[in-house]
This record gives sequence, structure tokens and C-alpha cells, in this order.
Amino acid sequence: MVKLLKKTLLLLIVLLNLQIFAFAQSNYERANLWEKEIAAFAAADKKESPSKGKVLFVGSSSIRGWRTLKEDFPGFYTINRGFGGSHLEDVNFYAPQIVTPYKPQLIVLYAGENDIVAGKSVEVVYDDYKKFVSIVRKKSPKTRLIFVSLKPSPSRWEFAPKFKELNALIKTHTETDKHLLFVDVWSPMLDADGEPKKNIFQADNLHLNDEGYKIWRKTLLPFIKTGFKGNFR
Repeated sequence: MVKLLKKTLLLLIVLLNLQIFAFAQSNYERANLWEKEIAAFAAADKKESPSKGKVLFVGSSSIRGWRTLKEDFPGFYTINRGFGGSHLEDVNFYAPQIVTPYKPQLIVLYAGENDIVAGKSVEVVYDDYKKFVSIVRKKSPKTRLIFVSLKPSPSRWEFAPKFKELNALIKTHTETDKHLLFVDVWSPMLDADGEPKKNIFQADNLHLNDEGYKIWRKTLLPFIKTGFKGNFR
């Protein structure tokens, strides 16, 4: 009788979780934008299951376009789960599929730029960042997280004040938790006049070229080494 009750309870919990997920999906208007990308990630995982103790890079196109992670961070098992055009809201929605299952030792997150450009307030994007931290914490409380500051893109220079405001909020938040870190890539991407360097972007003046990623690698590497071994403070 007790076993039957336990099985019944377990079944009810499973059904409830499925209903909650179905409801969330039906109320998530952007889900159809990323079906192919998420399906491709699932197919890649099925073909070769990622190993444990990895460094997970996740976020928007600046992550997706980083094709040299393996070469740039030798000695680390890196996995790229960036999907172009995504918002932090999208990363949060798909985290149960492309973040938490890997149980990464360290996460490198770049997202938020598209959100601001799309018209979201700094406060909304900041809340989405905190939601991401909460999602990770519930499944992997010991996972360390690096937030890469929003970058000074020439084509989006008009949004610089809001980018800097969000960067400041997230930086302050990371200082409250030894598992969190804010890494500033904004400063090293500026020239002597305080303008975005012209030679580190592709022709669209938005996405990084090889020179841009060299700056990111140089800036991030010491912190990735620290975060992989232990807490940031």
C-alpha cells in the first residue's frame, strides 16, 4: 500500500511538472525563434555527451561566434551554448536544456546587450540576470559564474549609457557572492579617446573579429583559471 502511494505521488509530481512546463512554453512568445538551435544542441549532446568539470560558455552571438574556445583555453573542457540574437530571458527559459544538465564547474555568460537594444529597461534585464543566477544555484550551488560585461559596440554606441548602467548593477551584485564575478571587457576595448577600437569588430561594427576575441581571451583567462579551481574570493 505504501509503495503504491509513493508511485502515485511520484506520478502526480511528474504530471504537474509537465503541465507547468507546457504552460510556461505556451506563454513564452519567443520559443519558436530558437527551436533549431536548441534542437542542434540536443543532437550534439546525444552524439557526444559532454564530460563533467567543464567550462560552459552561454549567451548571445558574441558567445556563439567564439569559434576558437578550444584553442584559446587549452587545458579546459569548454562547451559553447551561445545562440545569436538571444536575450537573457531566452537563456533563462532554455537553461534546463542547455545549462543545468551539464553541471558545469564554471559558467561564462554574455547576454543583455540585445535586450537593451530591443527596448527593455535596465532594471528588467538586471532582474533576468538575477533569475539566471537563481536557476543555476538551485541545480548547481557550487558552480561559479562569470558575467562578461556588455561590450562597447560601435553600431550600438547610442546605448552606451544604459550598457554601463547595467554593467555597474551586475558588478555590484557579484561582489555579494564569492561564486560570482564580473569581468570588465569594456575598458580594454576602448581606444585612447574613449571610443571603441575600430580594428576589433567585423564589418557590421557589432560582432567581434579575431582581434576582438584576443582581447576577451586575455582578459578572461586569469579569471577562468581562478574560477575553475575555486571561488573568486
